[in-house]
Amino acid sequence: KNFECREFSLLLLIIMQCRCVFAFLFPKFSSSTKSIMTSAGKPFKMGEEVAALRKDYESTPFLEEHLVPEREPIAQFDSWFKLAKSTGKSYEEVNAMTLATVSADGRPSARLVLLKGYDADGFKFFTNYESRKGRELAANPFASLVFYWPAMNRSVRIEGRVERVPAEASDAYFHSRPHGSQIGAAVSKQSSVLASREDLQRRTFEMLAKHPEGTEVPRPEAWGGFLLRPDAVEFWQGQSSRLHDRIKFHRESLDSAWTIERLSP
Repeated sequence: KNFECREFSLLLLIIMQCRCVFAFLFPKFSSSTKSIMTSAGKPFKMGEEVAALRKDYESTPFLEEHLVPEREPIAQFDSWFKLAKSTGKSYEEVNAMTLATVSADGRPSARLVLLKGYDADGFKFFTNYESRKGRELAANPFASLVFYWPAMNRSVRIEGRVERVPAEASDAYFHSRPHGSQIGAAVSKQSSVLASREDLQRRTFEMLAKHPEGTEVPRPEAWGGFLLRPDAVEFWQGQSSRLHDRIKFHRESLDSAWTIERLSP
């Protein structure tokens, strides 16, 4: 028995030494394995290395004298947007933006949508009015947009009141879309629970049979555009050591003049 105990103790010692050597040679694998092993029956403790991910921005300072001559946010946005668009494949969807809305009971939600127009009145996008964002905008007609163009270390944040665009504008845009996109908008009850993808495909084939390529697809009444009329627009330029440039335009009402302020990073 004493011999067996000594043999067993020796075996444990060898195993422990092997684990120490393995941990020294393969520290990343060892730490991730430990995380998974100690997480049995508990939430996984992963992604600790995310805290070390960071980028030190290198940009020309964005100063007040660099604002467009109009010193107006839509014109400033136009300048930045066109520059981002001219970078080519750096941005496959330069018009992609985060749209944040808030429900009637104060619960926020956000999603990516595409900007489909902007002018002196504001920023336009199109969607299903019965989707979650459509319902939330009906209950609480205020929203925020965020653009991010990482190759330029630039971001634009826009806040304001949202309203539906006229039906004629929705018709015009809807029928400018590819035929397949029109069919997709017509068959999708956006944000509603879907039984299966097969069900969606079946409805698509049925709609294609009614409106084949080359024919006009009627715009669904529940699909159309929104216009966000901005009352605050912030332009962000990333800088080293997190000393970013932030210049904000804001106004009290649509008839008020814009006030320009520099914000702390």
